[in-house]
Amino acid sequence: MARYVMRKISGWLLMIVIATNATYFLASWFLDPRSNFKELRPVRTEAQIDQALAPYNLDPHVPLVHRWWDWLTSVVLHFDWGRSPTGVSVNGEIGYRSLISAELVVTATILSVVVGVTLGVYTASRQYGWADRVTQALSIAVFNVPTSVAALAVVFVAIWLNQHAGLHFLYVAGGNSPNVEGLLATIGDRVLHLILPTLTLTLMGYVGYHLTQRSLLLDTINAEFVRTAQATGLTRTRAIRRHALRAALIPTAASVAFSVPAIFTGGVITETIFGWNGMGRYFVETISKNDVHGAVATAAFAAALTAIGAVLADIATVFLDPRVRVS
Repeated sequence: MARYVMRKISGWLLMIVIATNATYFLASWFLDPRSNFKELRPVRTEAQIDQALAPYNLDPHVPLVHRWWDWLTSVVLHFDWGRSPTGVSVNGEIGYRSLISAELVVTATILSVVVGVTLGVYTASRQYGWADRVTQALSIAVFNVPTSVAALAVVFVAIWLNQHAGLHFLYVAGGNSPNVEGLLATIGDRVLHLILPTLTLTLMGYVGYHLTQRSLLLDTINAEFVRTAQATGLTRTRAIRRHALRAALIPTAASVAFSVPAIFTGGVITETIFGWNGMGRYFVETISKNDVHGAVATAAFAAALTAIGAVLADIATVFLDPRVRVS
């Protein structure tokens, strides 16, 4: 098992290195940090702009290969991913914003999987019943709602509830309230701010797991090994949980593992509407501000999460599928 995991990690590590270095060259070719200075007043000369960018290894007059080597050396020897054109540390931004996104992503992913898989199992075992039809219709309707519309609907409902309850217990913007002191008070305030964005991500995420898990379980629920298990004395419910669900969970486990990186860097709409400065907003900001080092670090972060997700998916497959363990 350890050799299997190490082989997978080595392969993904090589891919991350190649993809990150390729991203550096692409970002350096297509992003122009000098454009950030052209609208400043008083107007800067080209020489002043180049002089301002030089300390951050962004001087366009320095050959790209030299800049890449300095950047690569800094990353390998000091794990320093550089600075933005305004001098902000990329390491600090990635560390801070990844923690913010993690608060949203981890909770929302767990809730989405639990709700989606539970509904998938419940409805598949009651195919074409009223519960199956109602939950399918609801999930399909939610699936066709854009994320921005769903987030705004959650905001409007929260505002309505706050007004009618006479309490401000659902926060629609920001990650924390000002002037909150004390550990317990800070944690409680943070949890209250997490409710709405987490609810939005959960609503948009559970649908895929529900419909996929239902379809996968229907493919295995009448398989021979499930009927054999029932013939040995297991009830239908136990046969489904012990055997059919185990086989049907393999693609779901892989889907969960690979969806986490996309949520981390792709949750820009939810983060923007609810005022959370996470990785999604940071990724957009790096492009809009021509931040070469920030864009490369974000790509490397997403690649690392993808690799971790792939390895976890392989491990989950080994535990769920005895055929893989034997091989």
